[in-house]
Amino acid sequence: MPRAGLDPASVTEAGAALADEVGFERLSMGLVAERLGVKTPSLYKHVAGQADLAHRIAVLAMTELADAIRDAIQGRSGKEALVAGAHAMRTYVLEHPGRYAAGNTAVVTGPDDPLVPAVGRVLDSWTAMLHGYGLDPGQEIHALRMLRSLLHGFSSLEAIGGFRINTDVDDTFTWMLGFIDQGLKAKRPDPAH
Repeated sequence: MPRAGLDPASVTEAGAALADEVGFERLSMGLVAERLGVKTPSLYKHVAGQADLAHRIAVLAMTELADAIRDAIQGRSGKEALVAGAHAMRTYVLEHPGRYAAGNTAVVTGPDDPLVPAVGRVLDSWTAMLHGYGLDPGQEIHALRMLRSLLHGFSSLEAIGGFRINTDVDDTFTWMLGFIDQGLKAKRPDPAH
């Protein structure tokens, strides 16, 4: 009989919290069981195994990230939305490095995979932010990839202590966002054409 209060969601949440504490790569079913005060085999009543747990954490991470970005950009446009969304993503990565790593390593298992709509919501938030720049629709995918690359790279490097030059990291982040804003503005279609 499953332990009272233990279900797939509570096991996933415990795994996500541990991933943030010890690193996603060090997460194990044994550590999760220890955290929950059960024997490891008890977890298999709630999740199919390590891969299933990792996938559930990825879905949780992308859902949380989508909510954070959506909430930050709501009611804003242009640079204000860019800055708010970027700060929300950066904060999420710094506060939840393990679950964010899970979200970036997960592979979609099929069309019914809950990871698909979770990732879709992240992209939808960024796409909504980009609408404020009036880009040509053909440029949108390039802008999304650029945003993901820059924000993911910056936040991930910061999370592992990768910025060691004696310059304020916040100043660099602000500079980068100004650079992105100017680049997006420069890609607006010329109304004369």
